[in-house]
Amino acid sequence: MMMTKRQFLTALLAATCLLLTKPATVKADEFTDGAVKFIETLADDAVQSLTAQNLEKKERIKRFRILLNQNFAVDAIGRWVLGRYWRKATKEEQAEYAVLFEDLIVATYVNRFEEFSGETLKVIKAISQNGKDAIVKSEIIRPAGQPPVRVDWRVRSPNGAYKIVDVLVEGVSMSQTQRSEFSSVIKREGGEIAGLLTALRQKTAVLNE
Repeated sequence: MMMTKRQFLTALLAATCLLLTKPATVKADEFTDGAVKFIETLADDAVQSLTAQNLEKKERIKRFRILLNQNFAVDAIGRWVLGRYWRKATKEEQAEYAVLFEDLIVATYVNRFEEFSGETLKVIKAISQNGKDAIVKSEIIRPAGQPPVRVDWRVRSPNGAYKIVDVLVEGVSMSQTQRSEFSSVIKREGGEIAGLLTALRQKTAVLNE
């Protein structure tokens, strides 16, 4: 249903590396330097809270959900991904979609933490874009001499608090990819949001098994 398997797994790998490794410090201006420090802090917090031995899945889910909401603009991303269909949805559908979107992210990533196999995240540089976003450029260094994967983190600070609003893997926006896929599901279901909600419920249920 969602993004292609290759893009999906690469995005998971990128997020897992972000949460399990501490990026190297880079030189930047005040805005972008703040974005890099934000990601460094997120990495440190995640290492301390998500990698403890004998951590039960229920507790890992709880901790990941907290980190997700503290550091990612989940609501804004979810609305943007749904696109024009957000305005067409009823308030009840909007509310359920918001819950299901977050649950899908949580279930997906928590189930992949155990697949982490020694990849590391190397921050290369950070730049300001359009005066409102900071793009933190990085590479995933993979074991066994495999070519690195380029990953860019789009960070925004509208109210003084940094939030990740998108992840680009090899130049491909994961939010844009998911937006296209959600739109395809809705169109396939006759333009009804209910079809997407059903698909999200089913996907999350499978991941939680």
